[in-house]
Amino acid sequence: MTPSLAVDALAALAQETRLKVFRLLVTAGPEGRAAGEIGEQLGIAANTLSFHFKTLTQAGLLQSRQDGRFVYYTANYAAMDDLIAFLTDNCCNGGACLPKTVAVNTVSKRRAKSTVG
Repeated sequence: MTPSLAVDALAALAQETRLKVFRLLVTAGPEGRAAGEIGEQLGIAANTLSFHFKTLTQAGLLQSRQDGRFVYYTANYAAMDDLIAFLTDNCCNGGACLPKTVAVNTVSKRRAKSTVG
């Protein structure tokens, strides 16, 4: 990933509604969700949601497919992985960034939050 593509992706995610949409689609898996379903779940009007879909798609973070009258959106997992790899490339010069217990506790807290919310 180039720095320019990373900036585009991060800029797209630097808005609360788009971040919510992207996170919802990451959890939805490869089947994705219909646009209307996303709007209903997040309480976003169709025209507003369309604007956010366009921004996330242009940044390479979403993919869409037409199925009859419905448009389904999915997270672009390859682009997400590329962005994470770009951000963590050479992290801590290859050394351990966090003690093992801290890293485990962080993952445990994250999992607990995702099952509660």
